[in-house]
Amino acid sequence: MTGQVGIVLVSHSSPVAAAVAALARGLAGGGPCAPILPAGGTPDGGLGTSAELIAEAAEAADRGAGVALLVDLGSAVLTVKALLAEDGELPAGARLIDAPFVEGAVAALVTASAGGDLDAVEAAASEAYTYRKA
Repeated sequence: MTGQVGIVLVSHSSPVAAAVAALARGLAGGGPCAPILPAGGTPDGGLGTSAELIAEAAEAADRGAGVALLVDLGSAVLTVKALLAEDGELPAGARLIDAPFVEGAVAALVTASAGGDLDAVEAAASEAYTYRKA
């Protein structure tokens, strides 16, 4: 694959997904960033997850090197897994990443922006589980 890894943040809340994307962009160093798009809530602005919003964000984030999908809670995981199981619903190379939502998003964006491939983005995001706060 060529291009840059895109990132989609799947949350039950549109404001949460948008805020985490903005935070990640702000902490990524100020230079050009890989695409990071929120896919939060339902189309009518409610709480929940939307396969349609996730698929649209993944398509928009796709730059040819895969799309890392980070999720917040249970049904977001199930929705992404269902999309991955349906051929053609998500871009080729789309992958559900097991990582903390906030810390993983920042690590994924920094790595993708530096040119890391999808495996490197996944490793960086997943490594965020080991960050100690005390």
